Amino acid sequence: MKIKQFEYEPLSHFSYAIVSEGKMVLVDPERNPIQYYKYAEDNNAQIVAVFETHPHADFVSSHLQIHKETGATLYCSKKTGADYPHVPFDETDEVMIGNCTFKAINTPGHSPDSITIVASEANKTALFTGDTLFVGDVGRPDLREKSGHMKAKREELAKMMYETIQNKFTNLPDNAYVYPAHGAGSLCGKGMSEDASSSTLGNERVGNWAFKKQTQEQFINHLLDSQPFIPHYFGYNVDVNKNGAVNMRAALGNIECKLNVTEVKEESLIIDIRDEETFKEKHLPGSLNIMATSKASKFETWLGSIVRPNEKFHLVVDSIENVENILNRAAKIGYETNIKTVLTLGDVKLEASPSFHLEAFKENPKDYTIIDVRNESEVSEGKLFEHALPIPLHRLRDQVDEIPTDKPIVVHCAGGYRSAAGTSILQRAIKNAAVYDLSDDVKDFK
Repeated sequence: MKIKQFEYEPLSHFSYAIVSEGKMVLVDPERNPIQYYKYAEDNNAQIVAVFETHPHADFVSSHLQIHKETGATLYCSKKTGADYPHVPFDETDEVMIGNCTFKAINTPGHSPDSITIVASEANKTALFTGDTLFVGDVGRPDLREKSGHMKAKREELAKMMYETIQNKFTNLPDNAYVYPAHGAGSLCGKGMSEDASSSTLGNERVGNWAFKKQTQEQFINHLLDSQPFIPHYFGYNVDVNKNGAVNMRAALGNIECKLNVTEVKEESLIIDIRDEETFKEKHLPGSLNIMATSKASKFETWLGSIVRPNEKFHLVVDSIENVENILNRAAKIGYETNIKTVLTLGDVKLEASPSFHLEAFKENPKDYTIIDVRNESEVSEGKLFEHALPIPLHRLRDQVDEIPTDKPIVVHCAGGYRSAAGTSILQRAIKNAAVYDLSDDVKDFK
């Protein structure tokens, strides 16, 4: 069998194609299926099956679109309660595709309905572990308390994960390859290796904390401690994936573009994806600056953390050439349905952000209300300003009323990306105090 790993860098997501004897299988495909179709074409292979290890929270899968466009059979655990055409695939189930045998292991812990796909051909074994087993970590157990067909409390899922790690991989060989659905940077775990996108079971048994000898209580305490925040869109994506997403091309084709816009009259949100300096020079009043300037920009994560799944918005792009790219990025988390129009700005004088006098701030930082929009785990390691008010960026819109307005306000994060978004949020919401972005000048205070 030939295995190809595909990476979507902004969400640290891995998906897979397995080819055997002209037949191709996909595991946990991302929203845009074109790359898989091209790979099948290049390998003279037919896509015949898609395995979903669980309904993912952090991205929208294209499994239903692939089924409709290729006729591929969809497989998932019966515990998923999937509303799309599928074949239940759980422990003791297996299917032969080409010369490769695919079996399921029920591996709950990240979610109650998680499965690991075991693919075997000749002397080669590959484990497609979804969000159960990562390189160096295991999946977080706190995402299914409020979403999905099967809800479960984090403590219950943590216990399931302990049992999974203790018992479910026992009879598999050390040389079995481990192919997870995510790598470092994903919010689906907290301690994934930054050095590898795959591993072997033997390496994980030696180096992964979850396989070390420990009591159930020790395991659960470690697993539940200091997990990342949960973006607004996670529960929404679980439900979208359980139902099956609409065809992406058709969905994006319904979104209108408007060029050289100078105003938006209705009260809808405006999301401006341009770089912070360009945004500060000129933007539509009330715009939120969530940058999508490169693949390294976590645009999808912060769009889905700041904007709720039921909120409509206009999307400002830097160039008409970038429309297709940015719509694709929004669609990765199912937010294409939230977009009212895509806009480019007209060449007129629009709103500008106030200039920040860094030296005055350095001389008298206590003359300012400082808002620290870093995550709780970052703040717990130490504040940069003792009197700063910590409000994580994903909560900022909900906690604006807690911010004093008797002084000018300065927003900071760790590097500048989040403070640009946070500053624009407060400039939209607060009219009786000046709001400034410390931006990358924060490095002067570390």
